Amino acid sequence: MLVDRFGREIKSNKPILETITVQTIRDRYSTYPSYGLTPQRLARIFKEADQGDIVRQAELFEEMEEKDTHLGGCLQTRRLAVAGLEWEIIPTSSSTEDVKIAEAAKEMIEYIENWEDAILDMLDAVGKGFSVCEIIYEVAENKIWIKELKWVHQKRFTFNSPDALLEVPRLLTDDAPVWGEELIPNKFIIHKSKARSGTTARGGLLRPCAYMYLFKNYDIKDWLIFNELFSVPMRVGKYQQGATPEEIDKLKEAVFNLAVDAAAVISDSTIIELLEAKSTSNNADTFLKFAEFCDKAISKAVLGHTGSAEGTPGKLGHEEQARLIRQDLLESDAKALQKTIKFQLLAPWVRFNYGPDKGVPQFKFHFESPEDIEKVAKVYGILVKDVGYDRIGIKHIQERFGIPEPKAGEETIGQSRITQANTATMINTSAKADNTIDIFRKLFPDQIAVDDIKIPNPGQLDPIIEQIIILIKNGNTYDEILADIVTAYPSLDMTKIEQAIQKAIFINEVWGRLNA
Repeated sequence: MLVDRFGREIKSNKPILETITVQTIRDRYSTYPSYGLTPQRLARIFKEADQGDIVRQAELFEEMEEKDTHLGGCLQTRRLAVAGLEWEIIPTSSSTEDVKIAEAAKEMIEYIENWEDAILDMLDAVGKGFSVCEIIYEVAENKIWIKELKWVHQKRFTFNSPDALLEVPRLLTDDAPVWGEELIPNKFIIHKSKARSGTTARGGLLRPCAYMYLFKNYDIKDWLIFNELFSVPMRVGKYQQGATPEEIDKLKEAVFNLAVDAAAVISDSTIIELLEAKSTSNNADTFLKFAEFCDKAISKAVLGHTGSAEGTPGKLGHEEQARLIRQDLLESDAKALQKTIKFQLLAPWVRFNYGPDKGVPQFKFHFESPEDIEKVAKVYGILVKDVGYDRIGIKHIQERFGIPEPKAGEETIGQSRITQANTATMINTSAKADNTIDIFRKLFPDQIAVDDIKIPNPGQLDPIIEQIIILIKNGNTYDEILADIVTAYPSLDMTKIEQAIQKAIFINEVWGRLNA
């Protein structure tokens, strides 16, 4: 019996080609829970999510990213840091079959139309705790391919059940609008991001950022009111006793027009005064400092530092700090995502195309810091070169630095360097030899006659070699083959060999006399 990673039986070894998460009326509308949000309402939304009903929490998280530019920017930086990494497919072993499966898996991923967008969709779990993508299969060239990964909004799911909270979300449909329906195995990718231990609904980073978002909104609202009261002078219109209602109305109109158009026409019997509000700069800075405090808290929660909120332009290191996230957070996100891709995307695809007993290749992100790789390489170099430690495995080096196994017959860097070194040595030696021979020929003109003597081409001995090869092919044992060659020796034409030997001896003698 085949089971998925949750222990559920896989009833079919063929993928479902139809789309399951078709749009419903619940996808078009939202309750907009951030409108008029208060601490009491926020607490109620979180209580609902803790009981498994995450609809309003998912809608709130979506609005938080839209309305708070700093929060949305930090989450986007966290996601793009992983989405921008280089990746590769590593075969399970060096066997021909596993290498072939890995190459086919790489081709399949490149076949997915929205692969880059799908990585960002799966990383949506960083803020919201989990993210779900439906796998859209198709059949082409007698193989199962993945055409697209379709993101599904978190408000379409629930963790609630009549008995207890669920670990795996259920899909809310028109037929099951309360408890939801179980997700079909090998049809969905459920990527989870655990910022802390506990239930999935409480694992996203937007949960602790929600209070900073709420307090920051209160601060900005009060800041706007403060600016309206104290940044613009108060207009006071005075009319004389006994003024008619028409004169009073004209005065009101003039005072209101003065606020927008900064111009008014009044009679000489009326007075308009502009009263400047008395306030200190500390009052205005209070709102700014509190907003910066909230931004710093959000940066710490999402990026692991406050460089994006308090970086000083031009100060050494601050631009780099504001751009990057903490390395351990990047590695954690990358490792979690590559595990999800292997077991929820590549595993069913391998099962559908090659069978349930085949090895699943590894999806690998290259998240190592360049500085760290350089330091590790230097340490290995010291161990091997200076210390003489020679027990470091090649496979370990390949996994540590993300180096793929070379294909059969593929030239490696070491072989290329040896070949280049040998070629350079041969060229230098040949050039020196040619230069020496040219000088020698000029000093001894008779050498020209010796050099022009033709030595038989080695190819002229091919008929003799062909006869010997025929005897070897027809023989059964080593002794029989040797006896056949000795027996056939008198019939072999040795004339050409004797001529070549005689000419070689003659050239050797003449060369020796000239050198003497």
